[in-house]
Amino acid sequence: MQFFDRAKIYVKAGAGGNGSAHFRREKFAPKGGPDGGDGGRGGSVYLETDAGMNTLVDYHYRPHHTATAGKPGGAQQMHGAKGQDLYLKVPAGTVVRDEETGELVADLTEPGQVVMVARGGRGGLGNVHFKTSTNQAPREAQLGEPGEEATLLLELKLIADVGLVGYPNAGKSTLLSVVTAATPRIADYPFTTLIPNLGVVVIGDPTRGDDFSFVLADIPGLIEGAAQGVGLGHEFLRHVERTRLLLHLIDGGSYGKDPWEEFEAINRELAEYSADLAERPQIVVLTKMDLPDAQERWEIVHKRAEEAGMTALAISSATHDGTQELMNLTAERLRELRQEDAERKIAEEALAPASGPVLRPEPEDAFTIVPEADGYRVRGKRVERMAAMTNPDSEEGMERLEKQLRKMGVLDALEQSGVEPGDVIHFGKMEMIWGEEMW
Repeated sequence: MQFFDRAKIYVKAGAGGNGSAHFRREKFAPKGGPDGGDGGRGGSVYLETDAGMNTLVDYHYRPHHTATAGKPGGAQQMHGAKGQDLYLKVPAGTVVRDEETGELVADLTEPGQVVMVARGGRGGLGNVHFKTSTNQAPREAQLGEPGEEATLLLELKLIADVGLVGYPNAGKSTLLSVVTAATPRIADYPFTTLIPNLGVVVIGDPTRGDDFSFVLADIPGLIEGAAQGVGLGHEFLRHVERTRLLLHLIDGGSYGKDPWEEFEAINRELAEYSADLAERPQIVVLTKMDLPDAQERWEIVHKRAEEAGMTALAISSATHDGTQELMNLTAERLRELRQEDAERKIAEEALAPASGPVLRPEPEDAFTIVPEADGYRVRGKRVERMAAMTNPDSEEGMERLEKQLRKMGVLDALEQSGVEPGDVIHFGKMEMIWGEEMW
């Protein structure tokens, strides 16, 4: 399966079913009253994280997704059936943004998380709801409300405890294959790893219940200029943002180069991409100690690491020398970091105010009027819904809409904005021509 960590999808919730304008017609009641039922609500679209997924490839080839519409109402006040909700599976670690606004919709980090990304439209009311003492036979029935639509940008950031960083060919894939059951592609040339690979490291004996496990990520190698997107830079850096600890691998077989300069070059790229990422704890690891002259490089690395107050280890993945010691040290450090995170969370909760901020959401009746080239656009949750659910071919429905708009102050606001006969008034996808007869 191909690995895709970005995708653009188009989601559309189902429209609500239309209300019925039916009248009761029976043998002994030829002129029965209205008995039209309501339409069913349209299906909504949800994103749900799936522990078995690790790529967005499905959405690369199939970007359009639509939930089913609600069914129309029927006679004898029968309600239409609801539309079926649509659940789209995504990997844990998926960040969801609205393409139009750039707004963060959701950050899905745990398996089983669910978020609604498009709400289904309400079903239209049947004519039975519009019966009054002065109108015993209303022919008005509402249209179903259109379902919400959105264009979403999905971006996958791997969920891993420990990330392997370093130049291409530093031995990250080989180490992953040795300490986990992962089987990454391995060869002696740069950029062997073109996609992230994950493996689970288990320390201890699971049968005795004293085991400790963590997820280790081997991610495409960095080169200078990665923070500006050179090479596989951005593809790499995005995937280490969630890690708690970094194992910084230095190539022990890269002769003629200053190993510590390679180490500092990678850290400069991390800092340029994210100051927070540069502060992430690191363990320095010199690889390929089975090769000639690697010991000389180790002396340089070990000395400079001590001067910098950092822990350094030398390993050979080919002979497995030092790999278990490295994993034990990683597990120990990871335990400490998890404990620190837990204590920090408890402290933050203790310092948090007893009650959260007072939220004052915008009233549903609120609206704004925006001039456009051919007239004006009226924006507002309730006003757009009313317009969308009114049948423009229904005289009763249009009269009712006019009364509602006047009551809300929309018509007065349009007049104050300078509307003139012939101007087009936009309510969502509905358009009306301003004129004396219309209003």
